[in-house]
Amino acid sequence: MSPDTLRVVATLFAIVLLIVLITRFKIHPFISLIIASFCLGLLGGLKPDEVVKNFEKGFGDVLSFVGIVIGLGTMLGGLLVASGGADRLANALVSLGGNRWVPWTIFFAALLIGLPLFFEVGFVLLAPLAVTIALRMKAPVTAIGLPMLAGLSVAHGLVPPHPAPTLAAATFHADIGKTILLGILVGIPVGLLSGPGYALVATKFLRIGAHPALETIEEVRQNKPTGNPPPLGPVLVAILLPPVLMMGRSVADAFIAAGSPVRPPIDFIGDPVMALLIALLYALFALGLREGRTLTNIEGLLGRSLEPIAAVVLIVGAGGGFKQMLIAVKIGDLISQVATQAHLSPLFLAWLVAALVRVATGSATVATITGAGITAPLLATNPTVSPELMVLAIGAGSLILSHVNDAGFWLVKEYFGLSLGDTFKSWTVMETLLSVFGLLGVLALGTGVHR
Repeated sequence: MSPDTLRVVATLFAIVLLIVLITRFKIHPFISLIIASFCLGLLGGLKPDEVVKNFEKGFGDVLSFVGIVIGLGTMLGGLLVASGGADRLANALVSLGGNRWVPWTIFFAALLIGLPLFFEVGFVLLAPLAVTIALRMKAPVTAIGLPMLAGLSVAHGLVPPHPAPTLAAATFHADIGKTILLGILVGIPVGLLSGPGYALVATKFLRIGAHPALETIEEVRQNKPTGNPPPLGPVLVAILLPPVLMMGRSVADAFIAAGSPVRPPIDFIGDPVMALLIALLYALFALGLREGRTLTNIEGLLGRSLEPIAAVVLIVGAGGGFKQMLIAVKIGDLISQVATQAHLSPLFLAWLVAALVRVATGSATVATITGAGITAPLLATNPTVSPELMVLAIGAGSLILSHVNDAGFWLVKEYFGLSLGDTFKSWTVMETLLSVFGLLGVLALGTGVHR
C-alpha cells in the first residue's frame, strides 16, 4: 500500500470510527475524538510518542485562544440572561412593528441575542417568547419559531465569537473582524430567506404546534429573571461592543498605516479576547452593579454560567487535537493536490467536507473542526482564496440537514410540539436552506474578496 493510500485509508477509518462511536455507541464526543485521533495517528504512520505530542499540541493550541473566548462569551451571555437584558432586547425588537413584521424582527432579535450566547441558551431564552407571540397571533408556532431559529443558527454557524467559527478562523489564520463583517453580510440575507421567507411558505402546509409541555413552561417561568430589566441602551452596548471593537481593528488594518501611533491601541482593544473582556467588564457594571447586584451575587452568577460549558471546552480542545493529527499525517496536502487536479473550488470543497461530517455526526462543532482541519492546506496552494470565506464555507456546511442524530432536532421538536414529519419539514429544511444559500453567498463573494 502506497503512503498516500495509507493516509486516505487512515483518515477515512478515523472519521467513520468517530461517527460510529458518537452515533452508534453513544460515547461522549470528547472521548470519541481522542480515540479517533490516536487511531488516525497510529494508522497514518506516526510513532506512538508523536501521536501523543501532536494531540497535546493541537489541544493546547486551540484552547489557548478559543477556550478564553468561550469562557468570556459565556459569562457575558449569563449576565445578559440573568439581568433580563436579553429579554428586554427581544421585546423591544418585536414591538418595533405590527404582527406583519414580527417574524422579521424576531429574526434580528435572535441574531443579536445569539452573538454572545450558545444556541441552546438562546433557544431556551427566546422559545417561550416565540410560543407566546404565536398563540397571541393565533399563528402556527413555526411562523415565529423558524425566524427565531434562523437568527440563532446564523450567529452560531457564521459569526464569531461563537466557538465553532472562531475555531475555524484560528485554523485558517483568518482575521476575526473581517470574518464577522463577511459573516453578517452573508448571514442576514441568507437568514431572512431561510427563516421568515421560508416560514411564509411552510405555514401553509404545517399545522399549529401543540402547547409546550406544562413542566417546560414552569421551568422557564422559574428561571425567568426577577425585578425590572435594565434599560435597552446598556444591553445593546454590551452585545455590540465585542463585534464593533473587532471590526474596528479590521477597518484600521485597511485604512491606517502600520506605523501609525494609533494602531497599537486599536489592535489591542480589537483583539477578540480583549474585546470580550472589555464588554464583560462593562456588563458587570451596567447590568450588574448599577442594577443593584452585589459583587458576591455577580461572582456566583458568573461561576454558574461557566458550569455547563465544561464539556464544550473539552470537545473543542479534543477537536483541536484531531485537527492537528490530520495535519501531522498530511491528509490535507493530499486533498489539496486532488482538488487542484480536479479544479474544484476550495470554498466548495470546504463546504462539502463540513456538510458530509455534519450529516453523519449531527454535530456542527465536529463538522467545523474536521472540515477546517482537512481543508486548511488548500490555502497554501490557493493563495488568492480568502481565509475568511473559507471559515464561512465551513460554517455553512456545518448547518446542513439537521436530523435525528442532532440534539437540536429533538429540542425543536419537543419544545414546539411538532410531529417528526413536521420537524423535518420545518427545522431540517430551514437549516438546509441556510447551508445552501450560505454556500451560494460565499461563492458570490469569492469572485471579489481575496486574501
